[in-house]
Amino acid sequence: MGRKPTKIKIIPLGGLKEIGKNMTVIEYRDEIIIIDCGMSFPEDEMLGIDIVIPDITYLMKNRKKIKGIVLTHGHEDHIGALPYVLKKINVPVYGTRLTLGLVERKLKEHKLNNVHLQRVELGEIIDIGKLKVEFITSSHSIPDACALAIHTSLGVILHTGDFKIDYTPIDGQTIDLQRIGELGKKGILLLMSDSTNVERPGTSMSERNVGITFENIFSNTKSRIIVATFASNVHRIQQILNAAYKHNRKVVISGRSMINVTTVAEQLGALHVPEGLIIDVNNIDQYSDDEIVIITTGSQGESMAGLSRMATSDHRKLDIRAGDTVILSATPIPGNEKDVGRVINQLFERGADVIYESLADVHVSGHACQEELKLILKLANPKYFIPIHGEYRHLRKHAMLAEDLGIDKENIFTIQNGNVVEITKNHAKIAGNVPSGRILVDGLGVGDVGNIVLRDRKHLAEDGLMVIVVTISKENGKIIVGPDIISRGFVYVRESEDLLDEARQIVRMALEQCQEQNIKEWAVLKSAIRDVLKDFLYEKTKRRPMILPVIMEV
Repeated sequence: MGRKPTKIKIIPLGGLKEIGKNMTVIEYRDEIIIIDCGMSFPEDEMLGIDIVIPDITYLMKNRKKIKGIVLTHGHEDHIGALPYVLKKINVPVYGTRLTLGLVERKLKEHKLNNVHLQRVELGEIIDIGKLKVEFITSSHSIPDACALAIHTSLGVILHTGDFKIDYTPIDGQTIDLQRIGELGKKGILLLMSDSTNVERPGTSMSERNVGITFENIFSNTKSRIIVATFASNVHRIQQILNAAYKHNRKVVISGRSMINVTTVAEQLGALHVPEGLIIDVNNIDQYSDDEIVIITTGSQGESMAGLSRMATSDHRKLDIRAGDTVILSATPIPGNEKDVGRVINQLFERGADVIYESLADVHVSGHACQEELKLILKLANPKYFIPIHGEYRHLRKHAMLAEDLGIDKENIFTIQNGNVVEITKNHAKIAGNVPSGRILVDGLGVGDVGNIVLRDRKHLAEDGLMVIVVTISKENGKIIVGPDIISRGFVYVRESEDLLDEARQIVRMALEQCQEQNIKEWAVLKSAIRDVLKDFLYEKTKRRPMILPVIMEV
């Protein structure tokens, strides 16, 4: 009997048909490696949820096969779920310098001290189980980003990670197109490529363009300058520091995540800070307005972040003053436009001068546009192609782009989380599904808030709550005390006494009817209360509050 034919399984557990929580499983010869381990932010209807992470049921079931987690870069949508996943499956984590620096700090916060972190240099090829994994230099909006070439007996799998093609990057780290071309010449089996910006024609602008814009703004501004950007955009922070240094301004760093990232990046040499440039927020009053730059979080309009707090006078140390120049150096993530708009309005109301993307080149994307995506497709020249990282429209457009470039339609897989793509020597197919989905994290609870709890929260948020408390006699079922009504978020009690009195009468009548029929089961009594009250309240108010009957016996 011959050996089983070799096959590779590609299983995305996050990042497809969505933006964020990127995670892909590669299974080869009974071993698994995981690429990235990200989180995403909750949607509006996920009331009270802090973050969302991938469902790892499949990994839990196959934990003995897992050889390690390989990271492409240090953004939250690629490393944010690590603490939660590592608590369940403790495996080695491989990544470059800054990526692991950020992971280390994150694990410390979660008190995870026994994780094996293996630092890899760009350009290095390492063995993880039976696979050889090559870390190819890439460029993105954070230093030390890489693409991954996974060498198997069937051929090379190339995973781009998040990338753009920037010929003049801030740190001089240009994407290694030559290496991708070399691998493409030999023949790449499968390409998985970032689809985030596929809708944009042309090429993305170089990060240096933003530096030129900052230069112009800094040289023409006499007021304080406040720049809001993503904490993880280390290249952007570097350019703000460069402009501040050139124009003799001191820099204040505001926001916990901003302080965290800049500290780690400076310690690891990914951020170069001239001596004495950064000052403590408490010493800001020792300088005049034209000697200060504040770098803060809050570019997405988040209510708890630095910029929003300054705009609403809710910040302990900093306030927006009339005449301040505020630069929003980020594009609103889809869904955040309203929040960003609100903050821009608040800043203008406070008398600030606000510069945002539609007014100047104060932001460039970290993701490749169509021409860059085409270049990678051409250089890699893969047999099979799976678009990754994007909503369905992005994946679909990327697939169409690949088709235009001559990749066989049969060899392009527009898949979703949980699909299993199986590749053998001669063909590839979708071979079933594994469990996938969203695990919601609320405070310390991971996965204990599901659809039913969310539905209840929505119900409470929209129509409020009414609690009916009644004490009945154990012997004959007669009402001894009550019914009392407690209303929260339904109507203002003092102005609705008649309505609540009527509701009490209706509940009393329903319970008396049950007593006449000698019904004593609590479940029946509760459902009788709910039914009569629900109809009565809807008729009177056209609202449906959550009704909670509480029955006590004495």
